[in-house]
Amino acid sequence: MSHMSIENLSAIPAGRLAILPLESCASLGGKVNDWIIKWRKEQMPEQPDSFAPDGYYRDSYIVQPQVPRFGSGEAKGTLNESIRGDDIYIMVDVCNYSLTYNMSGYINRMSPDDHFQDLKRVIAAVGGKARRINVIMPYLYESRQHQRSGRESLDCAIALQELIKMGVDNILTFDAHDDRIQNATPLDGLETIRPSYQFIKNLLNHEKDLSIDSDHLMVISPDENGMNRAIYLANVLGVDMGMFYKRRDYSLFYSDGKHPIVAYEFLGADVAGKDMIIIDDMISSGDSVLETAALLKDKNANRIFICSTFGFFTNGLKKFDLSYEKGFFDGLLTTNLIYQAPELLEKPYYINCDMSKYIALLIDTLNHDMSISELLNPIDRINTYLEKYKNQN
Repeated sequence: MSHMSIENLSAIPAGRLAILPLESCASLGGKVNDWIIKWRKEQMPEQPDSFAPDGYYRDSYIVQPQVPRFGSGEAKGTLNESIRGDDIYIMVDVCNYSLTYNMSGYINRMSPDDHFQDLKRVIAAVGGKARRINVIMPYLYESRQHQRSGRESLDCAIALQELIKMGVDNILTFDAHDDRIQNATPLDGLETIRPSYQFIKNLLNHEKDLSIDSDHLMVISPDENGMNRAIYLANVLGVDMGMFYKRRDYSLFYSDGKHPIVAYEFLGADVAGKDMIIIDDMISSGDSVLETAALLKDKNANRIFICSTFGFFTNGLKKFDLSYEKGFFDGLLTTNLIYQAPELLEKPYYINCDMSKYIALLIDTLNHDMSISELLNPIDRINTYLEKYKNQN
């Protein structure tokens, strides 16, 4: 992916750049910082008196926030250096369950609620001194509770409005469960970004013999809710798409509040002999995508690749191991936007999609108050990569 450093040189930054990754996002934040350091060193002018804002070229753009906890479980946000006048980017992974804290002698795992509270503590520690506050929250907090059905809370909308009231100017998230959540903050910046380019790039890097045409490839949505995602990817690739419709029994409830699925109905062209890309925003237990893969195999599909922005794997990876051993799928792609268990990275079928360069590009572009439209819809970049791939084969 090329970056816009040469263009950026002609644009005055919104403020001195500061990246504040919470502990939950420390690894990803470090990689983002490395990219920006590299780019700005490459564009550093030879003349020492050339124009550049104070603090534009630095050894690190990270200002490390701290969120120490008291024995009672309460906490506070602290900053160890000044961020007055800075253009700050706070990064948080609300899904990082690997972190723990002590409370009255017990060890608690950090929940999404804990991470969101820590984000607010860091914003409070900024104390209104920054030039601009941007929040990068790869998985949007409470985004599965995006609409009201009966007497229910609207947690995601309330959380977004709370951040805006605290002075946040821009919120960047990836593959929100429902894009309409932007209606919660219609006058403020909320961007939801899809990693379509990264999925295509990493899949093609891993598989050197894919034929990108309607006779050999299809994009599949495992349910009706993800149709827009599949339609976009299919249109960009120039192939057909299909969808599974889950017929549910709405007279019954499972213990987790879901209605049981009676049958999976497939809507689409013949899949026999074709490679499949199953695309979804998240894998929770994995039942849905694995069932989709098995049904496609029953219809004599060829290779099957599962792409999902967020891999939660809430019931572990054993069922994925069994499905892979049975030949139901050939590759699994998720991003490093949320915490990845070490065992996942070791799986023979797993293909990791690193998003750090993309986030660094977004931050670098926004810091110069330039448009990110091309980054939000990278169709030109995708077409260039597809053309290169076809020419190599």
